[in-house]
Amino acid sequence: MLICQKDKFEFEEGITYLNGAYMSPLLKSVAEIGCDHLKKKMQPWRIAPAAFFDQVDRLKSLVSRMLNIDTHDRIAIIPSASYGVANAAKNIDFKKGDRIVLLDRQFPSNYYIWKKIANQKELHIDIVSPPAQNQDRGKKWNANLLDAINERTKVVSMEHVHWTDGTLFDLEAVRKKTRQVGALLIVDATQSMGAYPFDQQIFQVDALIAAAYKFMMGPYAMGLAYYGPAFDQGQPIEENWINKEGSEVFEKLLDYTDEYKPGASRYSMGEQSQFIHVPMQIAATEQLLSWGVDQIQSYCASLVDPLLPVLEQQGIWIEDQPYRANHLFGLKPSQNITPKLKQNLMEHKVYVSYRGDTIRVSPNVYNSLEDLQKLINLLSP
Repeated sequence: MLICQKDKFEFEEGITYLNGAYMSPLLKSVAEIGCDHLKKKMQPWRIAPAAFFDQVDRLKSLVSRMLNIDTHDRIAIIPSASYGVANAAKNIDFKKGDRIVLLDRQFPSNYYIWKKIANQKELHIDIVSPPAQNQDRGKKWNANLLDAINERTKVVSMEHVHWTDGTLFDLEAVRKKTRQVGALLIVDATQSMGAYPFDQQIFQVDALIAAAYKFMMGPYAMGLAYYGPAFDQGQPIEENWINKEGSEVFEKLLDYTDEYKPGASRYSMGEQSQFIHVPMQIAATEQLLSWGVDQIQSYCASLVDPLLPVLEQQGIWIEDQPYRANHLFGLKPSQNITPKLKQNLMEHKVYVSYRGDTIRVSPNVYNSLEDLQKLINLLSP
């Protein structure tokens, strides 16, 4: 059973950081690796041609293992979630009148590209909203999502865990419905990958995209994506040398070719080798796999579950299981979220986020039960 891992991070005295959905702290070990590789750039003769490829392949293999994917050729290295979604969106054969299903208040990086394409190709976007009432909110929102998918739906692009309040969506049910109507399923896993288990053998999504600076505990401007067979013949949003067949042989780079490397490699960004970021992300991913993503989720549950009776007693709303993640969830106190309440939390060095009428709380392995208790005490009327 996983125990608190706070000693592997660097926190100032008195800090209660419950804001991993904003940005995770770097592990000490990952920061050290970043510093070591930053210094290596001072001596570029130490960076051999093989370094352009070996570390990337290692990272892809680790991510494949985390997602239960058979081959690392299905993984691409991307700089951001918006980049990854755009690669998918621009390779869908839309027809006038096709429908795109999105979630209400979806993160902008998984909205703007769909809006732009819809305007260009005369498509319709169906926004699936949650119910107005809190009772059975997650259950009804999931039902609304399934009801919105029909024979005119071309693609569903959604979050696994909603970024504002941690609502958990049933990807297995969504996949079943999209298959019935012949629609693609694209998932933004930025707020779940690394903290909530994902099994591609079960969900079989067509594309999965995640920025890595949150629950993958990596550096900023680092992202990871999976692209399935539906995108094997697509055109990437950029043409770079390293994604082309035979790019490992530097002496033949001027033998231009139209052929890409297999699988999702065509969708990786230029300068994907990132001699500082990639080693850092490797170390972070190895640590996550060592802990076990399922164990991370269970550990977060051990922080939340004991406090559920207290939340109910104090009139603080939290989504019901099984429609809530434990590493990211929303709290709605009986009182309004006032500037005074925010100031009180800040003065006590409690870090959370605010999304509408919801306090977004996102603990991880560096937190303790006392951290959650401290927060709830400060929210009490």
